Amino acid sequence: MHIQGFDYQQVPVADGVALNVATAGTGTPIVLLHGFPQTHLMWRHVAADLVADHTVIVPDLRGYGDSDKPADDYSKRTMAADVVNLAKALGHERFALVGHDRGALVAIRAGLDHPATITHLASLDVLPTLESWNVLHGVNAAVGYHLFLMAQPPGLPEKMIGAVPDEFFGSFLDAWAQNPDAIPADVRAEYLRASRNAVRSIVADYRATASIDIEHDLADQTAGNKLQMPVTVLQQDWGAALGFDAAGIWGAWAADLDHRLVSAGHFMAEEAPAEVIKAIRDLLTR
Repeated sequence: MHIQGFDYQQVPVADGVALNVATAGTGTPIVLLHGFPQTHLMWRHVAADLVADHTVIVPDLRGYGDSDKPADDYSKRTMAADVVNLAKALGHERFALVGHDRGALVAIRAGLDHPATITHLASLDVLPTLESWNVLHGVNAAVGYHLFLMAQPPGLPEKMIGAVPDEFFGSFLDAWAQNPDAIPADVRAEYLRASRNAVRSIVADYRATASIDIEHDLADQTAGNKLQMPVTVLQQDWGAALGFDAAGIWGAWAADLDHRLVSAGHFMAEEAPAEVIKAIRDLLTR
C-alpha cells in the first residue's frame, strides 16, 4: 500500500541498508517516523495535510515495512543515523522530526546525537528509554510484557512470536486503539503482513532498547545532555494509571517543552489526526 500522491524509492543510508521512503511536497522538510507494529502508512492522514506547505519524508524504519532488515545493529543511535543520512541523500541538511512509539525513540536519539540537524522534534506516546523501563513496576509492568519478552537472548522470542505472528502483532492493534475503525481492514492487513515478515528485526529493535540504548541514554543523562530544539510531546495520560509524572520526566530531557495530553488512544495519528496535525504545526512556529 502507498500513501496517495507520494513518490516511493529505496534510498541507501548505510552499508548494505536502504530505507523504503515516500516523499512529496515542497517547502521546509519534515520527517515522520512510525511506531510498532506499524509502517509509514500510519502517517497517511498527517502527511496528506503537511504536504500542502512542506517537503514530507515518510520512511519505513530499518527492520520494518519494506526497508532492509540487517541481522543486527538496531541501536537507536544507528537508526537515528539512518534518518539523518536519508534526509541528506534527499538534499536536506536540517529538518523537523516527528516520531511515534519506536519512531519517537529514534527521533529522541537523533535529537541528542544531531542537535544541529534537527530543527524541531515531536514525540508521540512514549517516554525516553530510561524512564520507559523505570516506570514499569509490579503488576503495572504487565502492560509492557512485550518489552520483557523481546529483551530475552536471541532464539526463543523469535520462535514464540513467529509461531503466531498475526495474533501477536494484532493484539497490540486491538488493545491500544480506542477507535478500532481508525485502522481499516486493508491498513491492518498491511501492518500484519509487514510485521509477519520482520519478526527477527523487530525483536532485535526491542532487544537493543534493553541493552545498548540504555547505555547511550545513561551517558547523556550523566553528562547532562538535553534536547535543545523545541520539543512537543503528545501522550495519553498513562501517568495517572501508572503513578508517574510524564511532564516532569520529559522536562528533564527537553529544554523547550510543550507537553500535551490527548484523549485518543495510542494510535493517535490515525485516531485523532487533526489534533496531531495542529500540534505539529504549532511546534513548527516555535
